[in-house]
Amino acid sequence: MTPQKSILVVDDEQDIVDLVKYNLQREGYTVLTARNGKEALQQAGKNPSLILLDVMMPEMNGLDLLKKLKNDADLRDIPVVFLTAKGSEVDEILGLELGADDYIVKPISIPKLIARIKTVLRKSESQSGSADQQKEFVFGAIEIIPSHHIVRIDKKEVFFPKKEFEILTFLVKHRDQVITRERLLNAIWGQNVYVVDRTIDVHIRKIREKLGPHAEYIETIKGIGYRIRIREEG
Repeated sequence: MTPQKSILVVDDEQDIVDLVKYNLQREGYTVLTARNGKEALQQAGKNPSLILLDVMMPEMNGLDLLKKLKNDADLRDIPVVFLTAKGSEVDEILGLELGADDYIVKPISIPKLIARIKTVLRKSESQSGSADQQKEFVFGAIEIIPSHHIVRIDKKEVFFPKKEFEILTFLVKHRDQVITRERLLNAIWGQNVYVVDRTIDVHIRKIREKLGPHAEYIETIKGIGYRIRIREEG
């Protein structure tokens, strides 16, 4: 029998928590709840399958909570979906940059919310299943160990948040190929998630910063996307 998936719902509005909890339970999920960021951090220790997270909360807001989750080796791989009234593009980009898997603006219909949750869970399961079988990738000065979420640059371990790690790994796996922004968006966020092209560009910039003297490995193909390769000297 397939283990029952659990979802942690984090929101300071009790009516939202109750509504979402009721409908998720009807779908067969076990539901954990928290009313603020500090409670959520404790509940996250129970290793839920996904965290549904509001941004504006007392004690600790959703963005700060997400940072703590991504800096914890035991919690960083739990998928996080924002469900929030903060609907500006800046907020969405910030949430996705910090490692959220989706960003949903209230109000949203329950069927659509559940569909988005299922999409994120399927993608997470697929990545988790394949990660155990993936071998280490070495490309020039870059060494990637997907199963342990490790990146070494010049033999020194450098932390990459989830989305940056996925983008770098995807580019390295498809080295010397021109990868369009659309292909990256679909591969990393999924086809049913709306993410602006600028989000990819921001992530690439941050990856280049971490690559330091090897930032030139990633080439920008103007108007199309990116390619990773080692340029020949001379």
